[in-house]
Amino acid sequence: MLLVWLPLLSLGLAAHQPVARRLAPRARAAAPRARASADASHADVVGALPVVYRGPNGTPLLDMIASPADIKRLAPTQLRQLAMELRHETLCAVSQTGGHLGSSLGVVELTVALHYVFNAPEDPICWDVSHQVYPHKILTGRRARMSTLRQKGGLSGFAKRSESPYDPFGAGHSSTSISAALGMAVGHKLNGISAQRNSIAVIGDGAITGGMAYEAMNNAAYLNTKVVVVLNDNGQVSLPTGTQSAGGVGPAGALSAYTSRLLTSKPFLDFRSFAKSFSSLLPEEIQAVNKRIDAFTRGALQGGTLFEELGFYYVGPVDGHDLANLVPILENIRDRRDDKPVLLHIKTEKGYGYPPAVGAPDKYHGVPKFDVPTGYQYAGPKSRPSYTSIFAAALIEHAQDDINVVAITAAMPGGTGIDKFGKRFPKRTFDVGIAEQHAVTFAAGLAIEGLKPFVAIYSTFLQRGYDQVVHDVVTQKLPVRFILDRAGLVGNDGPTHHGSFDLAYLGCLPDLVIMAPSDELELLHMIATAYELESLPSAIRFPRGNALGLEAMREQLGYDISAMPAKGTALPIGRGRYVKRADASRSKRVALLSLGTRLAPAMQAARALEEDADFGGTLGVTVADARFMKPLDMQLLRELAAQHDVLITIEEGSVGGFGDHVLHVLALDGALDEGKLRVRPMVLPDHFIEAGTQPEQYDEAGLSAPFIVATVRKLLGKSRVLV
Repeated sequence: MLLVWLPLLSLGLAAHQPVARRLAPRARAAAPRARASADASHADVVGALPVVYRGPNGTPLLDMIASPADIKRLAPTQLRQLAMELRHETLCAVSQTGGHLGSSLGVVELTVALHYVFNAPEDPICWDVSHQVYPHKILTGRRARMSTLRQKGGLSGFAKRSESPYDPFGAGHSSTSISAALGMAVGHKLNGISAQRNSIAVIGDGAITGGMAYEAMNNAAYLNTKVVVVLNDNGQVSLPTGTQSAGGVGPAGALSAYTSRLLTSKPFLDFRSFAKSFSSLLPEEIQAVNKRIDAFTRGALQGGTLFEELGFYYVGPVDGHDLANLVPILENIRDRRDDKPVLLHIKTEKGYGYPPAVGAPDKYHGVPKFDVPTGYQYAGPKSRPSYTSIFAAALIEHAQDDINVVAITAAMPGGTGIDKFGKRFPKRTFDVGIAEQHAVTFAAGLAIEGLKPFVAIYSTFLQRGYDQVVHDVVTQKLPVRFILDRAGLVGNDGPTHHGSFDLAYLGCLPDLVIMAPSDELELLHMIATAYELESLPSAIRFPRGNALGLEAMREQLGYDISAMPAKGTALPIGRGRYVKRADASRSKRVALLSLGTRLAPAMQAARALEEDADFGGTLGVTVADARFMKPLDMQLLRELAAQHDVLITIEEGSVGGFGDHVLHVLALDGALDEGKLRVRPMVLPDHFIEAGTQPEQYDEAGLSAPFIVATVRKLLGKSRVLV
């Protein structure tokens, strides 16, 4: 009876299989496997010796590719070789410039397949986050410029519309691709463009934790539009997971963990093994039918129904590194006759094909220059700790003494230092995935229950949770502590990652205490200040990169300390400080009022100005550290206005920030009415600053010491042109 029932069950289920699964008759289970790739030889690490990678001897196929049209001239059997060469080319390019490596290596086969099957740019391909687009750039006419990647005047590290028609949508933030692709697909219809045109979104399982992705999917089925969503499921979020936290060490989002768990579960594998063994005893025509049940049960068990409930045809999971399987599936999706949106679920491995990256995805997500055969990274000597590491160590110190201290991040544990906190206090560490809105309101809930939440998010990414900052935290005066890492100019990641706007978008909010440390000791004091502040929300912003170090603090800022304390001392709210006072005997007096880490360049400028022979020893310069943007130190500000001829504010932020608040106060005070005080705000220019080193960007922004000197000289009639 069983012999009769099982084939009939198979036939019945296959007959009722959703159309989407019939699009993928060759789909196979694709749990990522640690396997040697065609273009790499795996060698065990012996002691300190690295794994050895050996690439192809040449790139004959890749040398033939000037645009995606050239890929279509290749035979399907040549695509695997092209992928091997493309992976090697990506490695060689990134080894010379640094950049996002693991993500790019994981999508090499997918990139080849997409450009082989679809007709970009007519079929727009939107890459979510887009730190995985290096192979795409190589195949779309930018191979010769890869040596300029993330350099001043060179290629962006992300998709960029102004760079190529093959980049239909710029990115750098997360969870935007489906909305963009859907908008383009609807645009195709409204513009009367061919119904055969497809619009493709490639989104990682980390990016799909963002609520915006679900908003777009919810809308896509309603609009019944020809959009293809490729879910690149590599078991990771934007940065590698594994951080110890209240949720464990797995992916921050539940989606990948759920699909992976079911894909590899023993009951499912036992059932498949039994079914395959039994099926081999049946006639060939029934065996062929039975193969279809495998794809069906896999999709049903793994959550394909979630996407189908949202109105998508669900196809998968598919091995994203198996071109022989991936290409025909994409062709079937491309050639479908209806407009219902499709979600193709592929399983990939971050860093695939390069043993060092597979073995250490955390260290190879973003890399400096490195040696391709060994993977050895040429990181410069770190004689000074980073602001991020100083924050992490200080927060740990406070948490040791207070069980109410908790840390929250949005898929950036390593970038914000929360990974270190998680190792010490996993139950008090919360990585919520790429979900900044949720992170902010989640923190508000914790604060209501008496916890002391520190929410560590990059300045540029907190913009995604702005509404929640306003309504869920500030309006209710909840003591949530926002830690804004990467405030100001960030270097090679460019415009999407600069923390340019936080002073402007937070400064307009009532009852929010905003601090910016000038150095690492001030950062410790501000963390202590935020820790003790129980009546209001607060924000601390600090830049990317290394702190000053003790020697520079002593030489440039006049500190008399021999070692850094483990914890700081809480500051009086809204009180700045004098760092250097002008000589009272000087007839001309200038005040430099800095907020944040531009204080050291301000001190350099002050010394240069007082030694400037053009002033003949008549110029005295005061340097003050505002410390707080809100509330402003009114006493300090009024003293500077009353006792100086020139007042210059300096900040690493956009128009609308600290300098504008100072001008507003001075105007209301009447300090500008008689025209005796000349005031100039120095801020980031009103345009986006492209990739480059941080020193290059400070010069472009006019915020380095020579530009401060030039501004003062111009105001005092010694120079008309900034140099």
